[in-house]
Amino acid sequence: MGVAGSSMLARFVSHRPAHPRLAWLGVAVTGLAAVALGTVVWRRARPRRRRRLQQVGTVAQLWIFPIKSCKGVAVSEAECTNMGLRSGHLRDRFWLVIKEDGHMVTARQEPRLVLVSVTYEDDRLILRAPGMDQLVLPSKLPSSNILHDCRIFGLDIKGRDCGDEAAQWFTNYLKREAFRLVQFEKNMKGRPSRKLFPNSVQNYQVAYPDYSPLMVLSEASLADLNTRLEKKVKMEQFRPNIVIRGCGAFEEDTWDEILIGNTEMKKVLACPRCVLTTVDPDTGVIDRKEPLETLKSYRLCDPSEQKIYKSSPLFGIYYSVERTGSLKVGDPVYRMLLPVSDPTVVYRGDRLCPCAEQDQETFPSVACYDQGNLVQDSVYIPAFQ
Repeated sequence: MGVAGSSMLARFVSHRPAHPRLAWLGVAVTGLAAVALGTVVWRRARPRRRRRLQQVGTVAQLWIFPIKSCKGVAVSEAECTNMGLRSGHLRDRFWLVIKEDGHMVTARQEPRLVLVSVTYEDDRLILRAPGMDQLVLPSKLPSSNILHDCRIFGLDIKGRDCGDEAAQWFTNYLKREAFRLVQFEKNMKGRPSRKLFPNSVQNYQVAYPDYSPLMVLSEASLADLNTRLEKKVKMEQFRPNIVIRGCGAFEEDTWDEILIGNTEMKKVLACPRCVLTTVDPDTGVIDRKEPLETLKSYRLCDPSEQKIYKSSPLFGIYYSVERTGSLKVGDPVYRMLLPVSDPTVVYRGDRLCPCAEQDQETFPSVACYDQGNLVQDSVYIPAFQ
């Protein structure tokens, strides 16, 4: 029961009533209190379910793409919300170009969208594009602006109109038909994962991303692809949110659950690639062949998964956010492994940190994690090979 439980019971006993019936009631109350206190103490004393964390890399880059298909914004740190990365008022894929009938417009149809840059200055969004004067938008739109019913991959979602000036700016820039710009607001309902993937285990929502709040890709995977190409491609062609350094090529395919900073993420599925990857991010010219054709030569799915991916090659991994938090460039990336029963404690502390100096050469760093909370004893045991 412990000292605390004993002292509290002593208080109950020290005030015994004189009347026999009252005394009997006092004993009953004391017994119930003992059971209650014992339950509390037992619950607190139970060993918590621990998770092993194996470091698999570090964060090399963080990207937010405010307008779908437009240039990304590299940030050094970000908040990871249930709907993706946020840095100040910049949210990932919270703005969308649409046709007047509400259907989305991306670089698949309008490749020059990749040349539109977005910055945030003095509580305003600044849009710039070749041959265009800059467009200044407020970060918060007037509630009087109309709401559009938008359509993304067959699913409906709302978007607040960004005004006639923004509509004319995109129409003049793309020079094809009338376009409008809409913004997703936090009180709007996102597209649910159960409709994106009928058999989805995770339950989340997205605004205007294709399928999930986050996409992760490693530098090694890009380097491997570039060894197979005559013309090298850039990371920007694949538009990941989180770029990982220090792992092997396509090692990210094996990470079912990862921890970065204090943010937990769970694998949704691999990212099926399309013609958007053939748009040159520097010129806005679409090739329609590479690197897509090369990816198809060695990155197709297993035949058992063809119902999901069809003939699309896989490059990068979609993740859902299981626990919100913050992350930054340079953060270790941990693969969350199965619980460990009785690890040997070689370092004591209240945060993830390097193991004791004498153990650094003996043990790869593997730390304890418990249901979203770092346990006080960080443990280190041999990692899986």
